Amino acid sequence: MKIPRVQITPAAAEVIDKLRAGHGELMFHQSGGCCDGSSPMCFPKGEFIIGESDVWLGSVHGCAFFMSEEQYQYWQHTQLTIDVTPGRGASFSLEIPLGIRFLIRSRMFTDAERDNLTAVQAGATMV
Repeated sequence: MKIPRVQITPAAAEVIDKLRAGHGELMFHQSGGCCDGSSPMCFPKGEFIIGESDVWLGSVHGCAFFMSEEQYQYWQHTQLTIDVTPGRGASFSLEIPLGIRFLIRSRMFTDAERDNLTAVQAGATMV
């Protein structure tokens, strides 16, 4: 069984269900900018334009998860978990009006896991 590069907590999955009810299909993008630009942002599917400098890391709870390739170079050795926390971020992410924000928790892959990871794909080919 392949090891996912990105996963989600039950609390974050509940938020996605609420957002999906009001916005339809969703997607995530992790840019790697400073401040809230380093938080995962949730958009209606197709609202954020994925470019050639983005990579697809997988899907979480039915949502494609993309990351800038530059940021991926730093995080390629870690498994990312999308979670939520109280507080209002300063991004355009859909959860902000709920008084919460998505965040990333990460851990290093083990040597055994690194040999069995899901493949990363060019983001522009996944939309």
